[in-house]
Amino acid sequence: MSTKEEILSKYRNNIQQRFEMPDLTDIKGITYPDPLVQFISMTQSVGGKVVEMEPGQNINDLIKELYPDAKEIASNLPEVTIATRNPDTVGSPQALNGTDVGVIEGKFGVAENACVWVPQQMEEKAVCFISENLVILLKKSEIVNNMHEAYKRIEFNDYGYGTFISGPSKTADIAQVLVMGAQAARSATVVLIP
Repeated sequence: MSTKEEILSKYRNNIQQRFEMPDLTDIKGITYPDPLVQFISMTQSVGGKVVEMEPGQNINDLIKELYPDAKEIASNLPEVTIATRNPDTVGSPQALNGTDVGVIEGKFGVAENACVWVPQQMEEKAVCFISENLVILLKKSEIVNNMHEAYKRIEFNDYGYGTFISGPSKTADIAQVLVMGAQAARSATVVLIP
């Protein structure tokens, strides 16, 4: 018997009282009168920014307005014609280093915590994490109340990978000093599309 098995065996032998697993089918997550309003509020509270696109507004003009100094923009979305790097054709994740703005598409947002489900839709998913600034395009109508609803909607494509992204990367582990962009983007903007 391995050390791990010995330890687990000792724990099992010392259990005084056993409990059945709860029935998870009856758990109802929190709901909001207006999930969109809650999503916007939560996004701002985690350090993100929300911009609502006007009908007919051009996404390229909006990106230039939001990030006027950006020189390297990475995206494989066909509507983002100002992209200077395509994560489908760069050849390696390292080639995305130095990306000022990464533009990706989210499938749905979660009102309770401002998470956006982003399935991998590009060859090099590093664009989601290596970009200094991240722009997530999200349909305004695709906001769910809570993670219970979100998990029911998760779908994977051929890449078999996806992640929830909520606001910019941040940490305050060292000396309780808040550092933005510690593990990923320094800023995150959700662009709500009508």
